[in-house]
Amino acid sequence: MNTRYSDKRSLSVRILSIIGKVLILGVTSMFTAFPFVWMVLSMLKTKTEVMNPNSFFPAVPQWSNITKVLFDSNIPKYMWNSTWVSIVIVAIQIVTGAMLAYALVFLKFRTNKILFTIVMATYMLPVAATYIPSYIILANWNMLDSFRGIIISSTVSIFGIFLLRQGFMQIPKGLVEAARMDGATHWRALWEVVCPMTKSSFITFGLMNFISTYNNYMWPSLITKTKDVYLVSQGLRSEFLANTAVNIDWALVMASSAVVIVPLLVLFAFTQKWFINGIGGETGIKG
Repeated sequence: MNTRYSDKRSLSVRILSIIGKVLILGVTSMFTAFPFVWMVLSMLKTKTEVMNPNSFFPAVPQWSNITKVLFDSNIPKYMWNSTWVSIVIVAIQIVTGAMLAYALVFLKFRTNKILFTIVMATYMLPVAATYIPSYIILANWNMLDSFRGIIISSTVSIFGIFLLRQGFMQIPKGLVEAARMDGATHWRALWEVVCPMTKSSFITFGLMNFISTYNNYMWPSLITKTKDVYLVSQGLRSEFLANTAVNIDWALVMASSAVVIVPLLVLFAFTQKWFINGIGGETGIKG
């Protein structure tokens, strides 16, 4: 009797635990998804409906808002600018971050810990504190108001170095030493031994920095003034938010915002498995 009672009680506790988790996740998901749902509904409204707090659903879906953004504005051009600039920046950051992380983990030299301390100390520095010296350097190199200036000023990611270092530390150093004994250079050991075993960390790093670069507004707006080199955040503001708040067509703003995030959603859909593994710090070694 006691065993049956204990089993039933244990089952009831598990059921209540599952229900509680479902409720908590459901409520959290609703609050998280609401801004996105509101944005999608707002892009299908008229300008008057967006400003009406009693109108949650559009009376008649205004699909023309999307066509205006795609064909009657420069948003697609700005999206292209942000996409290819972000790809180039992330590719460079992956190379520079991987090389420094490899050196910090697998190379032996006296100032190893000191170098890592310096690198992490720069991560604590406010980003705004680097704007003036970076601006002066780009001005001296004649790289202001250009894609080159945006790319060159973002070639190293301290976050990426830290993330890759944490992933590299989970790999037995004996594997790298064995590769070196077989004649592999440090470059080959990095990309043919270390990189495949920390693929999740690389994808997580690439995805997070791509999103950050794609949405970057403050720094590009400081060093660029020509619309041809605007990234998407600057372009969105120049297209629809440059006027006073009274004249802004918020339906078009919401439509533009929805169109702008499509590449990010597609990218995350294809990389979410590795992204979650990278966040969780999972590095599997088969043997």
